[in-house]
Amino acid sequence: MTVTRERPELKPNQGFDQQARTIVNETRRGKLNNGGEVTLTANAASTTLSDPLITTNSRVALETPMSSNAAGALATTYFDAPASGSVVIRHANNAQTDRTFRYGVYG
Repeated sequence: MTVTRERPELKPNQGFDQQARTIVNETRRGKLNNGGEVTLTANAASTTLSDPLITTNSRVALETPMSSNAAGALATTYFDAPASGSVVIRHANNAQTDRTFRYGVYG
């Protein structure tokens, strides 16, 4: 069974200006601009992730480990409560320099 989600786009004649159409259409394509990449600090037990989208009510998630070392770090990595503009990530203290993740900020 194949499931295909419909994602109709706004057309030029639908009463929106070009910028509004672009924003809505890109959002429908999943381009939310609500994340980035972070690399855990080597030889330290924490990393501060700074992002202006983070608020005290945000949920921040490490979504895609970009290496096998990053994937291995997921089980022992957690977040402190977010602050305005940043969150501290707690992780194992080791010399690995390739623990890079894509992350998302929600809420």
